[in-house]
Amino acid sequence: MSDDSTIAVFDAIRALAFIGDLSMGQPTDHSLRTAWLAGMIATEARCAPAQVEAARHVALLRWSGCTANAQEFADFLDDDVQGRQALLASQKPRAPQQQLQQQQQPRSAAIPGAMLAMANIHCEIAGDIANTLSLGPDTEAALRAIFETYDGGGVPGLLQGDAVPLATYVVALASDIEIFSRLYGLDKALTLARGRADSVYPGALVDACAPLISTWLATLDSPTPPWTHMTDAADHPASMLRRVGLELVGDVIDLKLPWMTGYSRRVAQLARDGSARAGLDAALCHRTYKAGLIHGIGRASVPNAIWNAPEPLPASSLERLRLVPYWTSRAAGQIDGLAHEAEIASFAFERRDGSGYFRGRSGTAMPVEGQFVAAAERWVSLRTRRPWRAEFTEAEALDCMKQDAEAGRFDAHVVDALLAIAMSHAPAKPVAPKGGEPSLSERELEVLRCISRGENTKEVARALGISPRTVRTHVERVFIKLECSTRAAATLKAATRGLI
Repeated sequence: MSDDSTIAVFDAIRALAFIGDLSMGQPTDHSLRTAWLAGMIATEARCAPAQVEAARHVALLRWSGCTANAQEFADFLDDDVQGRQALLASQKPRAPQQQLQQQQQPRSAAIPGAMLAMANIHCEIAGDIANTLSLGPDTEAALRAIFETYDGGGVPGLLQGDAVPLATYVVALASDIEIFSRLYGLDKALTLARGRADSVYPGALVDACAPLISTWLATLDSPTPPWTHMTDAADHPASMLRRVGLELVGDVIDLKLPWMTGYSRRVAQLARDGSARAGLDAALCHRTYKAGLIHGIGRASVPNAIWNAPEPLPASSLERLRLVPYWTSRAAGQIDGLAHEAEIASFAFERRDGSGYFRGRSGTAMPVEGQFVAAAERWVSLRTRRPWRAEFTEAEALDCMKQDAEAGRFDAHVVDALLAIAMSHAPAKPVAPKGGEPSLSERELEVLRCISRGENTKEVARALGISPRTVRTHVERVFIKLECSTRAAATLKAATRGLI
């Protein structure tokens, strides 16, 4: 069976844009619309073609770091999804630069520590994603400075003026226009954008684009929106047609909840291997694996407070959970290169007796690949620790799966094949570092696995029987070897390299 799980770079970008829009509480075409506007603004500003392309890519990946700091955002605003949505919709003007200049200390000192930490996580993840996708230095630099502003009052507040990448300004203006015009109308959007001129972005950029914005918005709202051409592979440069592992998208999905690190990969591997054992052909097994990797796309739409809450949940929370596979299904209609896989993935919470969601399908109405993904998701869910409960033991999980099969929620043959794989205890293949990559010691790997699950320094020290100081030393060494500065970035890099 082929192990190829790659997709075109532009499909990966669109998947990440879709996840980002859900994370920010935005319509799922927000990033696509913003990318088209960013291209028009950059063109009007007489940017070089490479800069125009960078602006479009930055607009699509602007929110790609949102899953990585979702827990920190939840701690800060309770509802990480609606909280972000409210921030983007805020009409409040930016604080003038003069207020910051009155302080005899670095601008970053005026920023709350929690906000600074969230921005660092977001920007590092987004920049690392751009690097992994080989999108070029302009795109990566802009994503790493996505919250910097023209007056230096952004986050972390280390850059201002021409030191901020132009694509950062272009995308900030495009995003404001897209959101404000949709919520408040064209005139109000222009007023709000002018109110941010020479603070968030250069005033000259707003002045150059203002006369054209009404025409651009009318074009965006036409029956055939102009950004739809971005879904056509023929309109992309060769760099967008390169292949990248779909595992990256699954890993970014899992960053939303520390206890879900590696979750999508485990579901995908079990579904693939179980379907192979059941005798499905290679093409179906391959599709099952890719569907397993993205079965959690819709999770980005649900705030962490719900995911971390013990059952039973109130009806309002249950309704949001029921929409998770719906949003995954919606991704199928927006990302051509993943259409079949996303549709299969949307069956991850269906049951053969009709008790699942969101469709309530039963029996043969569920595609066979979807049945394997659903059963694999159930097993992995049982065997994963949650904030309010320990993971089920192997025997307990086995009993639950058998009860599900007896009750008709899963096909008995599907469960038998999956359990045969799950109970085989095949050792994981050791991953050798690629050429030039430093290797991690066994103790460093142990510490890395712990922090990737969201454990703090004291919890890691207790689990491994070492001092907190020793833990911090190992974390520092891991950061140096993986070339990162946040635990979220270490987790993503480690997952990408197959270390956890």
